[in-house]
Amino acid sequence: MKHMNESFPVDFILMGLTKYPWLDFPLFFVLLVSYMFTLLGNIAIILVSQLDSQLQNPMYFFLTNLSFLDLCFTTTTVPQMLFNLGGPNKNITYIGCMAQAYIFHWLGCTECILLGIMALDRYVAMCKPLRYSVIMDHKLCLQLSSTAWLTGLANSLLQSTLTLQLPLCGNQVLDHFFCELPGLIKMACGDTTINEIILAVVATLLIMSPLSMILISYTYIARAVFRIPSTSGRLKAFNTCSSHLLVVSLFYGPGIYIYMQPSADGSQDLIKVLTLFYCVITPMANPFIYTLRNKEVIEAMRKFLRKAISSKRI
Repeated sequence: MKHMNESFPVDFILMGLTKYPWLDFPLFFVLLVSYMFTLLGNIAIILVSQLDSQLQNPMYFFLTNLSFLDLCFTTTTVPQMLFNLGGPNKNITYIGCMAQAYIFHWLGCTECILLGIMALDRYVAMCKPLRYSVIMDHKLCLQLSSTAWLTGLANSLLQSTLTLQLPLCGNQVLDHFFCELPGLIKMACGDTTINEIILAVVATLLIMSPLSMILISYTYIARAVFRIPSTSGRLKAFNTCSSHLLVVSLFYGPGIYIYMQPSADGSQDLIKVLTLFYCVITPMANPFIYTLRNKEVIEAMRKFLRKAISSKRI
């Protein structure tokens, strides 16, 4: 029983994002504002995509999936961060930590695959426009999105379960602001070589496979765009695709640095900043990236706001 208590503590102590307590309140305020924008932006995209008949197509189906995923992604980490920043208690329960690790890894893997699927959707739309609605029918869209979610879940169950088997030898201090697999591996007192190798190999497959699909898709898309005779047509096509490319860059860049290397390498402070970037900043930025460069979404939001205002007046 004593060995079990040492191996699996009642709770963990999170070191947080910074070692300076005076930064807790400013960080709390910034995170709270970011979280509110994330909730409002992603919920707005989900609502207008579902309620506006002009947005009932595969592109917005996958965008709705991405917005829902970002809502879950940021909710997995930010409320706990706000709780720890808002008071002297920096703990998280063992069960809460494990749940956070499983869910966060699941959602992160799912987003990697979903971004690849969205690139495939853009390829069909740009390179095979006459057959777009036939190829990307509702059944295929459901199959592709389900594949992303189920693959992410399977990988999370594998990676997280292997990580949780590592002995902690009474270690309770986690040098991070939430429970993430690389941080938990660093905390272990046993040999973590196998865990590091499996994490790096699987992460490489799950990151590089969708990324390769994205690069290949946009190579064909670029060729198709340059064949468009009118400048306005090329600009419209570029605006549609550039939003997705920007989201891909924001998400994949930090993920490649954090997961595709042994857990002992890299600055922990840099890892914290990059993790904060893709689990807080990117989910907040995604709705603005897609709406500010997309006239269809902006117009749909205007219609939605007009209806909401007119219904209140009545």
